[in-house]
Amino acid sequence: MHNTLVIALNYRKAPAYPFPTAMYDTEALILAAFEDESLPIDKTRIAICGFSAGGCLTLSVCQLPSIQEKVKPSAALPVYAVVDQSMPGDTKVTTRHYKPSLGTCVRADPTDYLAKLAPAFSWSYLSPGVNLKDPRVSPYFAPRDTLPPNIFLVGVELDQLAHETWCMANKLAGRPEPALTDKVGQEKPSVEKGQLILDYERYAFEHVDEDGKRVRWLLVPDQIHGFDRIPKQWHDEESLEDAKLKEVAYQKVLGEWLRDVVWK
Repeated sequence: MHNTLVIALNYRKAPAYPFPTAMYDTEALILAAFEDESLPIDKTRIAICGFSAGGCLTLSVCQLPSIQEKVKPSAALPVYAVVDQSMPGDTKVTTRHYKPSLGTCVRADPTDYLAKLAPAFSWSYLSPGVNLKDPRVSPYFAPRDTLPPNIFLVGVELDQLAHETWCMANKLAGRPEPALTDKVGQEKPSVEKGQLILDYERYAFEHVDEDGKRVRWLLVPDQIHGFDRIPKQWHDEESLEDAKLKEVAYQKVLGEWLRDVVWK
């Protein structure tokens, strides 16, 4: 869409390789790509992006001294990321709205499908005794100066992870953080299929510090965690069409932000 080089990185997975293996694997691969002269990389225009657990990994690897000092990514783009492992799952599921009026697909379910999966993910990734507030485990706790100067956090409204990402966006922006009782998004479904909401601060805002550090927040309405990657059969026809349109829409916003703002 944006004529940009994308390098997809793999890494060893839990439970065979729990934290911090994935972070250091990713560090090594980023450094290898950065030093590979055969790749047409503009080293002044590097962003690191990841989805879900990879969104957490994005913010974790950016804190490592080698990435900060050598690669110097100008932006991090975590998409529907895990950013706070210290918050209990029973709490997370109460911080989002549920919208049964959206049909018969997974996004209309009265429960969050991550609720059953998240405990197994955490068990496999986090060894006993790991500090859940370690900024590399829960990037919400990372000091601002350990993260790239430009951060674009994308959340998804019908996702138990959205509220913690919303809190992190507000924290980085120096804004009051929403209470746990202030559910992310809004109770009613959005009117326009396939449309993002860019004129309402609960769904989108951008803040620039005095020193030029920038944070942007975008909440994709009426979709669930991984909506652009889950099996098609999890959607009904209307949900699938909405997901495809919103996938293009949010990626367009991310790319234009990098090209026209961060890398201008």
